[in-house]
Amino acid sequence: MISSLSLVAQAPLSPIDYRAQLNCSVAQVDDIFEVCIQAALRQLSAAGVAAYLDGASAVCNLGRGQELVLLFLEGMPDVARIAGEAIIPRTVELTRTLSRSGSAKAINPFLSTLPAVTHRLEEGRMLDCYFSLITRMTEQAPAGLVPMLRQVDFILGEVCLGGLKSWIETGIEAYRNHPPRQADYFSLQTQDSRAALMRERHGTLFVDHERRLEQYLRAFWGLEEITLHPYSTAFSELRRSVPHLDHEGFHLPDVYDDWGALRGIDRYRALLAHLSAHRRFTEPFIADNFNRFQHLFIEAFEDSRIDRIAMARYPGLRRIFKTLHPLPVEGSCPPGHSCIRHKAAVLSRALLDPHDHPYRDPILLDFIQRFEARLAQDPFDTTIATDLGVAYLVAVHETDFRSPKVWFKDTEVSYRDDNRYMWIFVEDTDDEDDFHSDHSVSNPQQDDEEAPLFIRHLREWSQDEHRYRPDWVTVHETIAPATDAALIDGVLEKHAVLVKQLKRVVDLLKPQQQVRVRYQEEGDELDLDIALRALIDHRSGATPDPRIHQSRVTAGRDIAVMLLLDLSQSINQIPPGLDSSIRALSQEAVALLAVAVDALGDPLAIAGFASNTRHEVHYLHFKGFSEPWGEEVKGRLAAMEGGLSTRMGAALRTAGLYLGRRQNQKKLLLLLTDGEPHDVDVPDPEYLRHDTKRAVEELANQGIDTYCITLDPRADEYVADLFGKSRFTVIDRVEHLPERLPGLFMALTR
Repeated sequence: MISSLSLVAQAPLSPIDYRAQLNCSVAQVDDIFEVCIQAALRQLSAAGVAAYLDGASAVCNLGRGQELVLLFLEGMPDVARIAGEAIIPRTVELTRTLSRSGSAKAINPFLSTLPAVTHRLEEGRMLDCYFSLITRMTEQAPAGLVPMLRQVDFILGEVCLGGLKSWIETGIEAYRNHPPRQADYFSLQTQDSRAALMRERHGTLFVDHERRLEQYLRAFWGLEEITLHPYSTAFSELRRSVPHLDHEGFHLPDVYDDWGALRGIDRYRALLAHLSAHRRFTEPFIADNFNRFQHLFIEAFEDSRIDRIAMARYPGLRRIFKTLHPLPVEGSCPPGHSCIRHKAAVLSRALLDPHDHPYRDPILLDFIQRFEARLAQDPFDTTIATDLGVAYLVAVHETDFRSPKVWFKDTEVSYRDDNRYMWIFVEDTDDEDDFHSDHSVSNPQQDDEEAPLFIRHLREWSQDEHRYRPDWVTVHETIAPATDAALIDGVLEKHAVLVKQLKRVVDLLKPQQQVRVRYQEEGDELDLDIALRALIDHRSGATPDPRIHQSRVTAGRDIAVMLLLDLSQSINQIPPGLDSSIRALSQEAVALLAVAVDALGDPLAIAGFASNTRHEVHYLHFKGFSEPWGEEVKGRLAAMEGGLSTRMGAALRTAGLYLGRRQNQKKLLLLLTDGEPHDVDVPDPEYLRHDTKRAVEELANQGIDTYCITLDPRADEYVADLFGKSRFTVIDRVEHLPERLPGLFMALTR
């Protein structure tokens, strides 16, 4: 008998239901709650709404006055919409910090000004820096915290986040030991406070010109979907932030000072022109095919090529580019230093304008002529940079290039990015701070059968840091290897009785109900009501409706299913009392499920995963959505092997990429696993649990239902927290998996 799981559809919750989830007895909450929860439901995901209600409960239970929870309820939906839902728990934690540290009076101005501050800063990481400033003032200048928060909206209208940081540090340093004076300084009541703020009031703020810059991208470069992400250069980080472009969009400073007579807004335009030209005209190169010295000269030629294309389109850029590009003095690099960056900067400046430069080196002049000839032939030839860059290094190579004393004077071009977009990195790195390109490629040194289809770099959630680690996990996607499909045919013969039962159940699940489709000009039969109405219209002189036919069609299922298999080392184990391994039982279950789904006609994809640290998550495709259930898929399933660990969040996100592209009304991701998330480079088991939970929430936001089928007898301790209370099944007796898995599928898709 095939077991089934009955699911009861839940009606949408009413405001009263959500009010019951809010643990707060403040009477005034009822006056505004319905409006606030409607705003939250419009702007937040289900997980975001839950975090919103939990946060409001926490703020209410601080016992610091009824107004705080009202401010939180009214302002947080807009804050989370702009900065991301992760800002909700971070805001709650800061309010707790203020409450515990004796700065409870600061909670009110903090929450009341947070929406305005968020509109100024926009990015979640910028708000993180802002929160850090508040925490520092709580520790070192508590008497000035409330006055500062009351003025912060005005201050951020005058200076950038870095300017606010410098102004705060000045006040802390001057009045650390004089609390009464702190209040005067941070409320802008003293002359030195206003003077310090005016010293920071310089440059062009990105937030004041964001709309103009977005219009500039659309009008001049035709880029409609690019998102602009500001960052602050005032906060020390492991890697200094620099302009760059990646899959998220364009990243640029939150403020630009004037450059002589050149305004800050023109610097933004120059940067965006350069980034846009890269986006439009640069084809990435495989970094592993060139050494680090070749990279520098290839970048110089490529940057110059796309700048020349941009200047040809918009001649006004020439003046801006030449003003911002340094003009290194030829031969100024002293002996004993590595002069490679100096030579690259000289080359770049000469290529930018070959008719207006002071350089006389014959090798340089020769390569300028070669560059001009290639541009005249085809400026969109992407091999110009690699051909000339490699040749130029050979021509100018010096042994001092390897010297650790690198000459940097006049070598930084401020309007150019760090060129990560130009490179495809194939080899993994042990350096956690090293960035990866957004591009992916097969390793040309591998055999075709072993080469990955894609190498993806995915983010991962760090609960301790309350943020995503961008491009943290490297996923290698491959087609699963195949062997003799007869093994799977043998499995189906072994379970012949169960296969017959499944087919009978499938016949019951197949769409049977006939649905009438009315108002058709052609159809199976006349719709008498509409036909009589048309006849009356005709006889009365009105124009009759020609859609007088109707058809009857069978109501169909509209569901896509992704089956994701945990292929970690533990599936090779043979449970006590059994003769078959978990892997063999999983093969049987998947084969039976595939037969059932194939009979139903639902699109099904099957994939598996295993991991060996964050640098090596293997994602194997056994069956694609459009691929038929046949000998080739059976052969891949027969060759299924277990090994390595279980980095579950990365696998769920990868599966979601494929399932999210489907146009089906319902999308179901079934995860079959025998354990909890684990990997050898993560000592804390909670880290990957939090990331898995986050990945499930992300999929839910995309309209993908995730359901976990686990063979771990201890799963009750953690699985509900990861997938939801009704989104999992624990199969204690592994030998029942082959019959349980198809039954669960039938119940979930009924």
